[in-house]
Amino acid sequence: QVNLVESGGRVVQAGDSLTLTCDANGDTLRRYSIGWFRQAPGKDREFVAAISWITTVYEDSVKGRFTLSRDNDKNAVHLQMNNVIPEDTAIYYCAAKQDSYDLRSGYGYWGKGTLVTVSS
Repeated sequence: QVNLVESGGRVVQAGDSLTLTCDANGDTLRRYSIGWFRQAPGKDREFVAAISWITTVYEDSVKGRFTLSRDNDKNAVHLQMNNVIPEDTAIYYCAAKQDSYDLRSGYGYWGKGTLVTVSS
């Protein structure tokens, strides 16, 4: 079983950059597909990006601005967020699963989230 902890959320201004990190303990993240999701105030949780062993996928609104990468030495996954906009304001969650099918759903392990607030 893997335990996930997100960090890096903070208040930033539109156009800024920040990096969210998903740290794991209990197992190695290399065995898992990792997804990032977000939930804005008053809205449903939505898919942001995911990385498997062979591919990385992004939701359309973050393509070209967000980059997902693995840090195997630190057993972590990073979500680099560039040129953020107010619509990126949300609680960001990382999630893990042990298959690489349909990276937008089916995650069984979740962190508790980290808050990103983008001011205009």
